[in-house]
Amino acid sequence: MVRRSLAVKGEKMTENQIILRLALSVVLSGLVGLERQIHRRTAGLRTHILVCLGSCLIMLTSLYVFDIYKDKTTLDPTRIASGVITGIGFLGAGAIMRARQGVVGLTTAASLWIVAGSGLSVGCGFYKAALTTTFLTLVVLLFLRYAENIIFSRKTKGGG
Repeated sequence: MVRRSLAVKGEKMTENQIILRLALSVVLSGLVGLERQIHRRTAGLRTHILVCLGSCLIMLTSLYVFDIYKDKTTLDPTRIASGVITGIGFLGAGAIMRARQGVVGLTTAASLWIVAGSGLSVGCGFYKAALTTTFLTLVVLLFLRYAENIIFSRKTKGGG
């Protein structure tokens, strides 16, 4: 059995680094998924974690395949990862429903798209972007909900 390691930036990535990236994707998406779960959305904790973890694995696989074949043929490691974005579009479309009060599920679909991007970012080692995006996503999901409620409740109460 040949044991391969993944080369990134000219250095070999260890199995521990791969496991760290996968674990970080679970933590970051878990934070977003927890917010969705608390607000009883259809795509909650587990869905967000699975989307991000899968995206991270796909990114790691893309880098691995590129590393294996880089001397044999020309490859673009982003091609596999771009399929994630297309696939998430279908998953997000399933989260969007039309109801009496209008369209629901848009924020959940957007949050699934965000955690897919976070998974790809963590997978390729773009940690600071993934951390910052997760933080900003939580700000949007948690705090803007209250700001919207305050702003829109004043407009309806004040008649305008």
